[in-house]
Amino acid sequence: MTLFRYFAEMCAKIENISGSLETTDVVATMLREVEEDELPVITNFIMGIVFPPWSTKLLGIGIRTLYTALAKSAGTSEKEIENIIRKTGDIGETAVEALKRDSSTQLTFDSYIEEKKELTILEVYDRLNQIANASGKNSQATKVKILQYLFNATSAVEARYLSRLVVEEMRIGVGEGIVRDAISKAFEVPVEIVERAFMLTNDLGTVAVAAKRGGAEEVAKLDIQLNRPIKMMLAQVTPSIKSAINDIGKVAVEWKFDGARVQIHKNGDKIRIFSRRLEDVTASLPDIVESVKKRVKAESAILDGEAVAVDENGRPRAFQEILKRFRRKYDVEKAIKSIPLTLNLFDILYLNGESLLDMSLRDRREKLIQCVDNDERIHVDIQKITDDEEEIQRIYEEALNAGHEGIMLKNPDAPYTPGKRGKNWLKKKPIMETLDLVVIGGEWGYGRRANLIGSYSLAAYEPKSGRFLPIGKVATGFTDEKLAELTEMFKDLIVMESGTQIEIRPEIVFEIAFEEIQKSSNYESGYALRFPRFVGVREDKSPEEAETLERISQIYKSQWK
Repeated sequence: MTLFRYFAEMCAKIENISGSLETTDVVATMLREVEEDELPVITNFIMGIVFPPWSTKLLGIGIRTLYTALAKSAGTSEKEIENIIRKTGDIGETAVEALKRDSSTQLTFDSYIEEKKELTILEVYDRLNQIANASGKNSQATKVKILQYLFNATSAVEARYLSRLVVEEMRIGVGEGIVRDAISKAFEVPVEIVERAFMLTNDLGTVAVAAKRGGAEEVAKLDIQLNRPIKMMLAQVTPSIKSAINDIGKVAVEWKFDGARVQIHKNGDKIRIFSRRLEDVTASLPDIVESVKKRVKAESAILDGEAVAVDENGRPRAFQEILKRFRRKYDVEKAIKSIPLTLNLFDILYLNGESLLDMSLRDRREKLIQCVDNDERIHVDIQKITDDEEEIQRIYEEALNAGHEGIMLKNPDAPYTPGKRGKNWLKKKPIMETLDLVVIGGEWGYGRRANLIGSYSLAAYEPKSGRFLPIGKVATGFTDEKLAELTEMFKDLIVMESGTQIEIRPEIVFEIAFEEIQKSSNYESGYALRFPRFVGVREDKSPEEAETLERISQIYKSQWK
């Protein structure tokens, strides 16, 4: 059995490394050395997550719960924990300092460990799993008690990384890209095979276990599974219809619906619906469930589509109206009547036990048409394959006149590539793209807004390291009502306060309009936004789906063409 101390020491080693290649080497060593049953756990832990992305389990540990547990473990007050974090700026260093302060709690460190059995990786996972399963009126007390037990059994280095882990923010620069490369190196599996397996399973832990057991051959066997959502194929912007034709040739033209992306898994009469963030939203969408049961003629299938909220005239309603349906937990029947949805299906990934991912879009669409009985609530979207620029322009204008966002221009011969954004799927919209950026901090307002977060710090995503790199701040586009709503949304995500400055756990994505991207040495990303303005919250997007630094760079360069 591997000790949690080993994991923590490896994290400390990684945190002192600046290069991604050396970091990959350290992670690969760790993956090779742990036992097979520990491998999926440590693969997630090193990325700062406890459960794989497809899992519905959530730790549900707010920063206040963590403060309470640390205060109890250290024999101090929550106010003192807050004071420490203002000084350290890091929950890991706060845990170390708090637990060392009181001589009466010194047993929580090395002297305690000598008397009692040290924590193993699997024991930490089991305890965190207990936290995720805690429910009911005493659940918070249960969570605090479990965390207190864990902190009472840790050394300093363990406390640092345990505290970061429970808020799922490791800060050591290890993301999916590094773990993917580390699996490849540790078990001598070509990186492209590891990458594909990850896209099909949405679980690097599963991929690591397969690689350890049987190398490339075993990893290559991994495939898409019912009820385990996979990352959705993504589109990139095309500057013009002509450019799209030049890139692809004959294109499959579809409307770009103004709705919310959904992935639907059908297994007999059991239907599960996942959002773009791969969250299970089945309970909120019973009308869609019934439509799929009645109209999809397949024993098993995985479908890709867009749910659109419509008004009495059949026109799309505001995107926020759709999100009200996705978030609804109570009075669902009332919501169905007030915000009816239509489901536009445009792809099929799996049918009756067979993965269709490697099949061309043209052939996948034929199978989709064959297994769906269209009606007013569920239908396969209309598609036209052509390289006639005037015809495509006509379809584009039709989509806009119907109230939708524009058109999709797809390569009819391309496979479905989960999680990939490339030239096989292009989108054309009439306005300059806004940016989807992650909120990583903020600042309390002043005057009548003193109790509200008045501005927000924004970041782009760097996939290889899993880091969010600052790119600017936004303080315009908010009403007082919206600021109050956002302050309530972010209050449990605040990880540190220093004066009016706030550090926020990167979980929420903002859509931001801007006039220009500029080079800047003031932000770690190397870029800054000119005249940024808040547009809305992208509740359908995860932080990892925010704009990447590469995308920011591309937009910056395109401004000067």
